[in-house]
Amino acid sequence: MLVLPGATREQIVEVVRSLGEPAYRAQQIAEWTYRKGASTYDEMTNLPLSLRHRLPQVLPLRRLQVVLSQRAADGTVKYLLELSDGERVEAVFLPYEDRTSVCISSQVGCAAGCRFCATAQMGFTRNLTAGEMVDEVLTIQQTSGQRISHVVYMGMGEPLWNLQAVVQSILLLNKEVGISQRHITLSTVGVVPGIYALAQHRLQVTLAISLHAPDDELRARLMPVGRKWKVRELIDAARHYTEVTGRKVTFEYLLLRGVNDEPQHARAVANLVKGLVCNVNLIPFNQVDTPEGFARPEPPRVARFRRVLEEAGIAVTQRVEKGHEISAACGQLKLETVRIRA
Repeated sequence: MLVLPGATREQIVEVVRSLGEPAYRAQQIAEWTYRKGASTYDEMTNLPLSLRHRLPQVLPLRRLQVVLSQRAADGTVKYLLELSDGERVEAVFLPYEDRTSVCISSQVGCAAGCRFCATAQMGFTRNLTAGEMVDEVLTIQQTSGQRISHVVYMGMGEPLWNLQAVVQSILLLNKEVGISQRHITLSTVGVVPGIYALAQHRLQVTLAISLHAPDDELRARLMPVGRKWKVRELIDAARHYTEVTGRKVTFEYLLLRGVNDEPQHARAVANLVKGLVCNVNLIPFNQVDTPEGFARPEPPRVARFRRVLEEAGIAVTQRVEKGHEISAACGQLKLETVRIRA
């Protein structure tokens, strides 16, 4: 059954016509849902009362529920959101000087099993629907009272293992919520077939690929997907994505002290990505309890790694860290959820 959020404008038109109503009612319903964040049909006061009574049976309106929100001193807010079946995900509100962003989840849990990530410790439960992903944005926009300008698919889950729903959610965010595709970033652990499949949609989103190691052996130790797809295959997929979409690719590189942050690692990364339309985004490790006991590199080690890349002519950025104190930073989502549900 179609539900809101999630149904497209065209699908809503079909529903209202089946009820004997004119097509323009679909525009009103979409406006109330995607622009005004209505939680019930009763709020849609420009619809006839008889239509408001019939719509819940043919087009249910199901909104996420905020179970808990935690605010950091820098303005970051982490939300624990409950889905209609009782499952829960986390999403993060991220205010910056030049934009207002949200980090959303695409799955309940994650099957990627990255050794440094908190979400990996919960395993995988299910995919989110397109409507649930859109509602993460709507709910945070409504709760925060601030217009969301940017969306990053960097929360719980691997977006390319839920590709159809993720693409549908991007199109809804663009067409109905009004967020530019160029202000949307999709992050992947490096699912090579998924990168090729995403490229065929020719969206204008930014693709962020988790690299984290320049060679197959180290990458496979940190990320199980490294056993399936070699680093060179990943680089080829990134090049294809850029050629098809015209969009720059970002390579995310998590710095782990004494593991992948030595100058030789930086030189190897530079050799890998040289010639690609890309940048390398450095992310010093955010504290997560792991069996390996990974540690965050000191600032001089980070600066040394960056300097090697820049001297090789590679464009480098460093992740602006937000929400660390509430476990809302990169790689930290889930542990607080587990504690809350226990």
